[in-house]
Amino acid sequence: MSSRRYAIVGTVGVPGTYGGFETLAENLVRYHAAQCRAEVLAVYCEAAAYPDRPARFLSAELRYVPLKANGVQSIPYDIWSLCHAVCRGTDVILLLGVSGALALPLLRLVSRARIVTNIDGIEWKRDKWSGLAKSVLRLSERLAVRWSHAVVADNQAIAEHVQASYGARCEVIAYGGDHALATAPADEAVRGLPELYALALCRIEPENNVAMILEAFAAMPDRALVFVGNWDKSEYGRTLRARYGDKPNLYLLDPVYEPARLRRVRDGAWLYVHGHSAGGTNPSLVEMMQFGVPVVAHGCAFNRYSTEHGALYFETVAELQAVVGGLDDDTAVAVGERMGEIARRRYTWAEIGRAYFALMDKQ
Repeated sequence: MSSRRYAIVGTVGVPGTYGGFETLAENLVRYHAAQCRAEVLAVYCEAAAYPDRPARFLSAELRYVPLKANGVQSIPYDIWSLCHAVCRGTDVILLLGVSGALALPLLRLVSRARIVTNIDGIEWKRDKWSGLAKSVLRLSERLAVRWSHAVVADNQAIAEHVQASYGARCEVIAYGGDHALATAPADEAVRGLPELYALALCRIEPENNVAMILEAFAAMPDRALVFVGNWDKSEYGRTLRARYGDKPNLYLLDPVYEPARLRRVRDGAWLYVHGHSAGGTNPSLVEMMQFGVPVVAHGCAFNRYSTEHGALYFETVAELQAVVGGLDDDTAVAVGERMGEIARRRYTWAEIGRAYFALMDKQ
């Protein structure tokens, strides 16, 4: 039996509920268990998120940290986890995100652990961060690239950013999305939804171009849009819901976490509208591509790489209206089939798990 020890650091924990890194961590554990891999695997979890605190999840040992995994506390949370992993003699640490990267120069001095870091989606460029937070995140990104043994980008556009900014090479490993089809749809239809609709699903943040999408569909009363998101989480979301919530063709739903109900919502969509303009390969995009429906995405480089330039794109309200309003049946079918083919080829957890463990296994 292998005596090697692996650890996953930087997530709320497993099993995941809602979030890209949590879904990634859970599916890496599932891959580890399915492959009957011999090394010991540990996952660091936010204690408050798991009141029962089970000792294991499938083949993984769970270790609990008494800090918050997100927000300002993510920095000490990740550093605590990294230090604990080093003290436990961990051989390979997969760090998801750059919050803990401030500690990497010191850890490299005192430990022989191999550090593999997924640097996430160029976090410091996101609009939601203040000037100080942007500076800290940019420094953390630089340290992660400099002091990790291997750096993972989930999108080719991020790899190009790292090469241009730091002269460093990235391994490009995306996310799986086939878990979106693993759960059967709920028996009952979601109440109050139209028979046929376009679907958007995201966190309600400016960089996801929520206002642009709502404005475009509000001006197309014959096109129904179901938009799922955390509307009450911010003043931005509450303002948009107040402005557009009474439009008869707009259905603004609160987050849908239950997998069977979410599957039912996705199954009813004839079109997926993806407004994300930051963050690399977005899990919500590669999940929806599995359904083989046409995708209309914001035309940023991240989305174009994720869809292999085979989706439909927009960058303004007028462009979105023109794409949706002018989409004929033949084009819709062709684009949908293309999205499904890409998803089955590139965005399965078997492929993602194989790539991550091959990288972690390197000496």
